[in-house]
Amino acid sequence: MPSFDTVSEANMEEVKNAIAQTNKVVTNRFDLKGTSAKVELKDKEREITIFGDSDFHLDQIMIEVTQTMGKRGVDVRFLDIGDVQKIGGDKVKKVIKVKNGIQTEDAKKIVKVVKDSKMKVQASIQGDAVRITGAKRDDLQAAMAMLRKEIKDLPLEFNNFRD
Repeated sequence: MPSFDTVSEANMEEVKNAIAQTNKVVTNRFDLKGTSAKVELKDKEREITIFGDSDFHLDQIMIEVTQTMGKRGVDVRFLDIGDVQKIGGDKVKKVIKVKNGIQTEDAKKIVKVVKDSKMKVQASIQGDAVRITGAKRDDLQAAMAMLRKEIKDLPLEFNNFRD
């Protein structure tokens, strides 16, 4: 029976490259020279930390991060942006988590959308992915198009297509 998996995974190599490129830009920017502006990536926790002297600096660095990730093909919907936190003196930081996998609520939402569409496909939750199965390849392709159209708040990818 033909099937495919619906997943939501960021390309961490491109995220690393985007952070390195952002750091180069930030260190060379005239308005950020001589400040504590920098961007760090903790790979194991999938966490990006932005440091700066003020909220304005954080906003400028955040714009640079999102633009660089967009140029590198990383969807910014993977980023879960936290609040501004004060650290010693007048320094501030912002923590951004890189989402990986489809959360349970989102997976249930995908399954509900597939069932409500009355298509001849079935959806089942498989860990942090949703598997869609159907009798015909055309039905699966129609389901992919429908999911792209209906689910706008998640960066979905389709892989593991089996015939």
